[in-house]
Amino acid sequence: MSERTSIVKIIHTWRGWFALGIGVKRWLIVLILGAIIVGVGISAFLIALSQQGLLSTEFYNLLTLRFLPTALRILVPIAAGCALIIWAAVRLGLNLIAPFRRPDERVVDSLYRHSQKSRGPRIVAIGGGTGMPALLRGLSQYTNNITAVVTVADDGGSSGRLRRELGVLPPGDFRNNMAALARDEALMTQLLQYRFGGQLEETENGQGELQGHAFGNLLLAALTGITGSFDEALIAAGRVLAVRGQVLPSTLANVTLMAEVVMPSEDKPIRVVGESAIPKSGGRIDKVALEPADVPAYPPSVKAILQADLVVIGPGSLYTSIIPNLLVPDIARALQRTRAKRVYVCNLATQPGETDNYNVADHVLAIERHDELEDHGDRGFFDLVLANRNLSVPPSTGGGYTVFVESDGPDSVPMITADLVDEQRPWRHDSEKLSRAVIEFV
Repeated sequence: MSERTSIVKIIHTWRGWFALGIGVKRWLIVLILGAIIVGVGISAFLIALSQQGLLSTEFYNLLTLRFLPTALRILVPIAAGCALIIWAAVRLGLNLIAPFRRPDERVVDSLYRHSQKSRGPRIVAIGGGTGMPALLRGLSQYTNNITAVVTVADDGGSSGRLRRELGVLPPGDFRNNMAALARDEALMTQLLQYRFGGQLEETENGQGELQGHAFGNLLLAALTGITGSFDEALIAAGRVLAVRGQVLPSTLANVTLMAEVVMPSEDKPIRVVGESAIPKSGGRIDKVALEPADVPAYPPSVKAILQADLVVIGPGSLYTSIIPNLLVPDIARALQRTRAKRVYVCNLATQPGETDNYNVADHVLAIERHDELEDHGDRGFFDLVLANRNLSVPPSTGGGYTVFVESDGPDSVPMITADLVDEQRPWRHDSEKLSRAVIEFV
């Protein structure tokens, strides 16, 4: 039985080398043709030497296998040459891709995976926060042509401190998404998300200079200083981390997010300034805006949207991660002019301070309320809504209390429902379930 299994595995491996799309057959044929041409030249050279009397008859007969029948004189060199060519090609391939191959993965599987993903659909994800990494992590199993367009309005925590002290764009959301797209995600996530503790030397205010900073934020800040710009820092970080895709800002402008918030005991909204302050205001968010308002979009982000096969908006914090991207006028125009199918992925759970008591329709209406362009006709930001239908997981699962978003759909846009919930952490999307549902739209 074991011998039969070994034979089957060998056959399967060799069949894999000749599978469609991995780019091995064509170059192996070219290599064989090159060897044949070289062989013809060597044969002509030997014949010329023999005719000039510069090669003894015995040696010539030995080189040309004259002692064998005619059929074997043809087949033996061809078989030996092909065997050497294939062996050399396999060994060369092993050595070339060794640094990029998973330890438990065959070379042919690595080549096939790379080939399929490099030709995968072009998908753009728009948002920020902690929701998007789950989507990107799942999509990276299907394609390498992923672009994440991320908001730059964050002003809290480590990102906010670096933004104020060094003048860099807030790196936190970029760090999270690059970790999700990194080739060795488990290790890179631990490294990029590592936060320095309080054991470091304290400053005058009693806080360590690095206390609370995530390593990934410091890496992006350092690369910004080295390269001279935040967008170049993202490109450099993508190379360092072997990111499968790209993470881009919606704008390179230094923007501030502001909100009109209606307090429980008031009729008129008050103005709240700062992304981190908005969920803490204690009122109902009516509308958010960027200051300054008419900021230019980052051109590669616009290009990615226009060239995409699929655009996914969300998941993520509705008012502080998703809508700020749509408030960049050129991003909004690109969304309304792209030929790609546009899908809004609604959050699984309500977010305290932002979407209390919201259902799916409320999320959609909030986004539509921020569509301020006048030149797009009747076309909004998305073509359909994807929402979770599995509300059976106990709210206390995972140590918290999850308030699910009810799947009451909007009248303005078609809605599709699927089981998208991570049953261990029901406030989060399951990466595999979500990516499988999204990839079906391509």
